[in-house]
Amino acid sequence: MKIAILSRDRSLYSCRRLIKIGEHRGHNVQIIDPLLCYIKIHHLSPSIYYNGKLLGHFDAVIPRLGISNAFHCLNLLRQFEICGSYSLNKSISISRARDKICSLQLLSEAGIDTPVTSFVSWYQKTTNLINLVGGVPLIIKLVEGSQGIGVVIAETYRAAESIIDAFRVMNANILVQEFIKEAECCDIRCLVINNQVVAAIERKSKIGDFRSNLHRGGKAYPVDITEKERMIAVKAANILNLEVIGVDIIRSNRGPLITEINISPGLEGIETISKLDIASKIIDLIEKRNKNTIM
Repeated sequence: MKIAILSRDRSLYSCRRLIKIGEHRGHNVQIIDPLLCYIKIHHLSPSIYYNGKLLGHFDAVIPRLGISNAFHCLNLLRQFEICGSYSLNKSISISRARDKICSLQLLSEAGIDTPVTSFVSWYQKTTNLINLVGGVPLIIKLVEGSQGIGVVIAETYRAAESIIDAFRVMNANILVQEFIKEAECCDIRCLVINNQVVAAIERKSKIGDFRSNLHRGGKAYPVDITEKERMIAVKAANILNLEVIGVDIIRSNRGPLITEINISPGLEGIETISKLDIASKIIDLIEKRNKNTIM
């Protein structure tokens, strides 16, 4: 098979692992920088150009897309799909899941519990937003943020109002979210592949921080998840129609709550801690889907 990995950085651990496993299986795996691509839209001859040259057909595409240049990258991924490539996660599913508000709405509609969240584009009475999520302390998040960037805890009403007002001046879209004290600044990252939780790790924030993201200095440990945690992680993947997804869960007094969805979960932390070969499971899925397409 010819497999394209859409990524701007081939040196990333996840890219290197997928290339290694794919090539070991005899596949031709190439890193494609999405910003070096442009597309031709035509009902008879849709095509993709890379570095000024017509790009040949790829059997499968692995999107490893960050938050920057999302508009361009999603349109490019859709073009690969139109040209007949299997995408590990579909462009339309990524578009919905990347939108924090949309994904929370879809999960809530399906009966999955999440921290109470309020969102508004512009509203003068900040106190109302704070009270909707149960008061302070609370979490304020940039809708476009990732890897813990743009996530702030406000301990007092005055702090919350100041932070919200500051984001308003920047014309930034934010959400205000209930703070779950009993989670003790820990969460569980469940990696779901093809409707199965293949690995799970617990992430704990570093001293002086409440964010458990490994990119922010958090530490990770092996963890045993409950059947309910496993069930809601798989259900979230189904609701958002994602074949590979990172589901972040916190443990609260009212049960497990989903806090975040990650459509390009990193492999380094979860492979290192779980001692599992996650990259091979991803290539397994691509091979299975390609075989089904041929048949």
